Amino acid sequence: MSFSLDLKEFIEKAKGNVEVVIQKTAIDLLSAVVDRSPVGNPELWASNAVATQYNNEVARLNVEARNNPDNLSKSGRMKPGRLIKDSMDLTAGADYVGGRFRGNWQVSFDTAITGELDRIDPKGSASKGDGSAVIQGFTTEVGTIWMMNNQPYAQALEYGHSTQAPAGMVRISTLEVQQFINKAVSELPK
Repeated sequence: MSFSLDLKEFIEKAKGNVEVVIQKTAIDLLSAVVDRSPVGNPELWASNAVATQYNNEVARLNVEARNNPDNLSKSGRMKPGRLIKDSMDLTAGADYVGGRFRGNWQVSFDTAITGELDRIDPKGSASKGDGSAVIQGFTTEVGTIWMMNNQPYAQALEYGHSTQAPAGMVRISTLEVQQFINKAVSELPK
């Protein structure tokens, strides 16, 4: 069954509530894409592999030491000098803050936005809130709802550059559109 046939079927089910169904579907799609968007995690970067491995080994040794009763005081705390207090710093670049990609999802009608936002949004709440506000203005006179991220590395992230989203964000989320449509139709008043 093609996507266009599914749209015809949902229009029949929606009976006059097409705008509401499309709004709810678009908001769910936007939320899925934003939530799947990776936020920079220096621990996963190849440049930090040695430091991450070292820090994990220190943590493992400390757990092992805590499991040895000889290392614990009567109150259950680690005895002085038994805890390893060492780590390697992770490098993330000057002034790096994760969340720029997630903060750059934008929504428009009929014409794609071409600029980037200067927004850091690691949780994605601002992107989802702003996008949802735009989508609430949808009417059947709108031809296209655009959801875009204009960061220069957006395409690389979509096509496997991130270990956090190896299958992308948009490609995975669009596979769920029919579920979003069904949910929106099921939530309509009877």
